[in-house]
Amino acid sequence: MDLNLLIGLDALLEQRSVQNAAVQLHLTPPAVSRILSRLRTATGDELLVRSGRQMIPTARALEMQSDVRDLVARAEQILSPHRSLDLAQLQRTFVVRCHESLAPTVASGVVQAITSAAPQVQLRLLGEAPSDDQDLAQGLVELDIGAAPPNSASLRVRLIASDPMMLVTSRNSALDVERPTPDAITSVPHIAISRRGRDRGPLDDRLAEVGLTRRIIAIVPTTSAALAILTTTTSATVVPERLTHSLPAGLIARPLPFTLQSAPITLSWHRRHDSDPAHAWLRDIVSATLSAEPID
Repeated sequence: MDLNLLIGLDALLEQRSVQNAAVQLHLTPPAVSRILSRLRTATGDELLVRSGRQMIPTARALEMQSDVRDLVARAEQILSPHRSLDLAQLQRTFVVRCHESLAPTVASGVVQAITSAAPQVQLRLLGEAPSDDQDLAQGLVELDIGAAPPNSASLRVRLIASDPMMLVTSRNSALDVERPTPDAITSVPHIAISRRGRDRGPLDDRLAEVGLTRRIIAIVPTTSAALAILTTTTSATVVPERLTHSLPAGLIARPLPFTLQSAPITLSWHRRHDSDPAHAWLRDIVSATLSAEPID
């Protein structure tokens, strides 16, 4: 069988869309439709059937998906030339999506490390998407730096750090004590941070265990917006510990009276970049910068 058919099948089964598979393969939708037609003839199966705006894989397609993925990955590994990475000559633009709270560290530390080693490389930083999307799968984003790994079998995820959660409030508030109690926490209004607009989180669950509820006066999508509100109101919010190192004037960080799940910091990328030495170098740069570990 033509290797291009396997590559096309792999993309179709991952994207479940002729249009999105075409973007991933850098082909036109009619070209991908022709690949799907040839695959149907070769396998004697529809493989993907339309259901509204989506294409649903058949039982045969689901059965072969894992094998197809392994075959394509193996072929790419065999056919990829072994080449050394010449950073001084590398010319490339990396598109990286980053959680807003991590952007200052990435923009300073990562850019400095990149420009000193590979002066012809450009880093394009994008803000976090409002919802989970297919940008990594479609090749529109090469690396995602965030707090929650996307749920996809085609993506690789590396945990690089994990931060405990801290309480942030204004100085001289009821929480300006060495260790605030649950009752003190609920005595002041709160700012919730959620890019999806959710008004409940792990802190609310822990407070509910002791019969308490906090009053949320605002829900904002970013940490910077929450901290800005805290500078003008007597309120509180909860953020990862690393974000408390340079708080705006008048704000303080205090430990919580109970343990919340730590905030993970992860790198996510599509498996097509596994054998890309330049991408592996970028991943190591970002990992070392965010975990404060030296780069070998």
